[in-house]
Amino acid sequence: MSKSVPGKILSFEALGLSKSLTESLNSMAIRRPSQIQIACIPQILKGRDCIGGARTGSGKTIAFAAPILQKLSEDPFGVFAVVLTPTRELALQISEQFAALGASLNLKQAIIVGGMDMIAQALALQKRPHVVIATPGRLADHIRSSGEEAIAGLRRVKFLVMDEADRLLTPGFAEDLEECMNVMTKAKSRQTLLFSATITQSVMQLKDSFRHVFVHEVPSNSISIPDTLDQKYLFIPTHVREAYLVSLLTLPINEKKSAIVFVNRATTAEVLKRIFRSLDVRVTSLHSQISQRERIDSLGRFRAEAARVLVATDVASRGLDIPVVQMVVNFDIPADPDDYIHRVGRTARAGRTGESIAFVTEHDINRIHAIEERVGKVMTKYELVTESMVIRDSLQQTSNAKREALMDLEKENSGSLRKKRRFEGRW
Repeated sequence: MSKSVPGKILSFEALGLSKSLTESLNSMAIRRPSQIQIACIPQILKGRDCIGGARTGSGKTIAFAAPILQKLSEDPFGVFAVVLTPTRELALQISEQFAALGASLNLKQAIIVGGMDMIAQALALQKRPHVVIATPGRLADHIRSSGEEAIAGLRRVKFLVMDEADRLLTPGFAEDLEECMNVMTKAKSRQTLLFSATITQSVMQLKDSFRHVFVHEVPSNSISIPDTLDQKYLFIPTHVREAYLVSLLTLPINEKKSAIVFVNRATTAEVLKRIFRSLDVRVTSLHSQISQRERIDSLGRFRAEAARVLVATDVASRGLDIPVVQMVVNFDIPADPDDYIHRVGRTARAGRTGESIAFVTEHDINRIHAIEERVGKVMTKYELVTESMVIRDSLQQTSNAKREALMDLEKENSGSLRKKRRFEGRW
């Protein structure tokens, strides 16, 4: 095992990338390599397996996409690389970066994620795209049901990438991940690349199965939170959190800021979205209970600044690069401190400033202490929202909007249940 030593390389060509790839990076306004790119690109080009850890917004996708495309340009054939990632949104974003970077190579890709037509995906796999970008669950579905013709190309893959590897190695992905790995049997020439903002013990345990592995780790005391992120908390009663959130995001100092509000449940995301809409705040939501098309549209609206507030579950916490995010609010505190790190990593990216505010109730004290210990920094109190302000400006209208939102959701759920029963009654 080797660990990286930061170098003084200031150009992508000096890392070994071709002129055409360097030009593609320039066209994407990426002119100087980041630390993880300096460390990992030359090692991957040398044929080494790689475990790469770096804080969010540091350019991890380019660190594996660029050397893969360089190798593809030298010896193009069949399914050259498979990239596994935990969410559909990340798969789409990775695909966009591959497309931009590989524009001069006539790159063929297949995105294999849930919420899209299985037959169309099977046909895409049969055409042997250069790069397959997939969530483990949907790729495992194809392995089980789409036949040998669709998955044959996976058996000779040259690169296997696990993006957000710490998440992929959790028990929830275990069965599907094993199904995928059984097809992509370890060939002598295959390189395995694992990347994540947090290098967990489960990730490091895999290094013994790698060939001549290269490890790039950011020191544990610096990997978590950028220096440009201002972390604060609000200590509030549980039953009035929505009113505090409305007050926070409609303060004159915040009313034009783009913000992601993280919650732990899809139902909470829907309720908050409806509250904000009734109060004329430009809002959209992102969670697992909406269709793939709605998820794409929601991200598109937020990126285009048609919506100022995105209410989301942890579907949006990892890897998504949304440059306009100025504030992250943890409406619900996550149980795992690393989930907090990924959430607040949506702001203060690539050297920009950002602000995070945690809504702390009497039930969250232990979680906040665990987060502060993990990131090595104590949060400070957010002073601009007070109880008297919330009572005066937000409590009544927010309570009314919440009551209407809950009633509407109950009606919609009842209607869906009646339709389901009528449908089932026909058979």
